[in-house]
Amino acid sequence: MSVITTIEDLRVLAERRVPRMFYDYADSGSWTEGTYRANSDDFQKIKLRQRVAVNMDGRSTATKMLGIPVKMPVAIAPTGMTGMQHADGEILAARAAEKFGIRFTLSTMSICSIEDIAAHTKQPFWFQLYVMRDRGFVERLIERARNAGCDALVLTLDLQILGQRHKDLKNGLSAPPKPTLANILNLMTKPAWCLEMLGTQRRTFGNIVGHVSGVSDMANLSAWTAQQFDPCLNWADVEWIKNRWGGKLILKGIQDPEDARLAVASGADALIVSNHGGRQLDGAQSSIEALPAIVAEVGNQIEVHMDGGIRSGQDVLKAWALGARGTYIGRAFLYALGAMGEVGVTKALEIIHKELDLTMAFCGHRSIETVNQNILLP
Repeated sequence: MSVITTIEDLRVLAERRVPRMFYDYADSGSWTEGTYRANSDDFQKIKLRQRVAVNMDGRSTATKMLGIPVKMPVAIAPTGMTGMQHADGEILAARAAEKFGIRFTLSTMSICSIEDIAAHTKQPFWFQLYVMRDRGFVERLIERARNAGCDALVLTLDLQILGQRHKDLKNGLSAPPKPTLANILNLMTKPAWCLEMLGTQRRTFGNIVGHVSGVSDMANLSAWTAQQFDPCLNWADVEWIKNRWGGKLILKGIQDPEDARLAVASGADALIVSNHGGRQLDGAQSSIEALPAIVAEVGNQIEVHMDGGIRSGQDVLKAWALGARGTYIGRAFLYALGAMGEVGVTKALEIIHKELDLTMAFCGHRSIETVNQNILLP
């Protein structure tokens, strides 16, 4: 493919280049994958008002997320095992985000560690926290994020238990991949990926291995993670984490207005309307469908962000028009990373930015700050 113009172009390249289990891990949802598909499909149902004969010169998509200046209202979402889409993937994506002028969010379940990202970037990044039963480990993660200069903590609330993703079970997902016959045959068709992986030592969960007593390899890591996600997570834990962290706190996984009110009461600085990319409760609302009710309920009390299904700059603009003051891209950047590494992530950001800029102009606006629901048809 010589000319790349869309996120879909990057997805096609990633599917060719990334081993099956890791491509499927990124590009799948739970159960029937209905919510996963709805996340992107529901954006297409929202229609735009085209305006003409208005001044389109001197446009700007610049704004702020959590008071931090950004080139556009987009951040890179926290995604597990990013370093299995491409060797050192989290480092490459963080560098691309930094150069472009947006924030990168590192997952607890990343391949590259918090310290790896800090060593390879100059600007702060955000860290996403999963709450484990081992509260000592959680405390150490928070301290490590603080020491790395992270200027926001993203607390994920919708993964107390793991939704069943059929493809992961069928593929025997693991990092690194197990040397089964099926995996070996598939890896033989991905020589570039294999060569890159041979060139790095980062092949397992960098934030966990070596940081938990008794967890030194994949065998005991799997046993540890299987019983560590805490099903008892509640709002008292959110308060404990906020006090422990002391900095800006974003709550991820809000889908219901009542939970949005509880997020406000918790003292969080922002919330993310999210259904975990359709990877948890299949049959839940799409994020863009859930967004307006949450904005109406709490949008004047807390900064509302959203993720799920964003594949274009038009999607970003529609979310902004419906009240989101920040959006996150997960699969869009994973496709790009798997396809072309750091250059691919930069390309994805350029595509989204250009689409956002041009669509904003066609809708009669020169600044993202003036865009509101009036750009949408009823």
